[in-house]
Amino acid sequence: MQHFQLSRRFCLALPFVFLSSFTVNAQQTSVPKPALRLVALGDSLSAGYNLPAKAAFPSILERVLKAKGYNVVVENAGVSGDTASGGRDRLAWSVPDGTDLVIVELGANDALRGIDPKITEEALAEILTSLRSRKINALLAGMLAPPNYGPEYAKAFNGIYGRLAARFEVPLYPFFLDGVVDKPALKLPDGLHPTEAGVEEIVRRITPIVEETIKKLAAPR
Repeated sequence: MQHFQLSRRFCLALPFVFLSSFTVNAQQTSVPKPALRLVALGDSLSAGYNLPAKAAFPSILERVLKAKGYNVVVENAGVSGDTASGGRDRLAWSVPDGTDLVIVELGANDALRGIDPKITEEALAEILTSLRSRKINALLAGMLAPPNYGPEYAKAFNGIYGRLAARFEVPLYPFFLDGVVDKPALKLPDGLHPTEAGVEEIVRRITPIVEETIKKLAAPR
């Protein structure tokens, strides 16, 4: 009889032990935060022209950010030959809902073709307006005009990015090809596009402002 009473007490205690254990485990288990979703909306410079996918700007940026401890996914929405107007026209399907940050890298082809800077600026403004309406953050990567169209064109074109960054209050990386444009060893034989080492240099230089931006995005999550 005594043995039965002990066994009965033990059995009655089991649910409480199990419940206590479940409560502790539930408290210790936390739901992982979703990865920040970045999209590089650009042309051949960010798409990885004549490079393997793993050597393209989005892939290297993702790798570098992950090595620094950031939970991110960087998607490649670069299209070779694209102008700012082309990026605007494909924005809806290039940048899915739920994106946290878009790195806008467009304008190089506009400058190479001598497109009226007013057209480029308006297209970029429409991109930033659309992203804002969708509550998607943006980081603007600037471009400089080549000298062959003269100083007046360069002045009009080069001022686009600073004006837009101020107007839309978005972070600005002034020149996407900084540290690469004047170094032949970091460019492909065409003299325009970065090699894998060139992309790594671009990522090295742009990473601080990307970090600063995603820290602000990640803070309230």
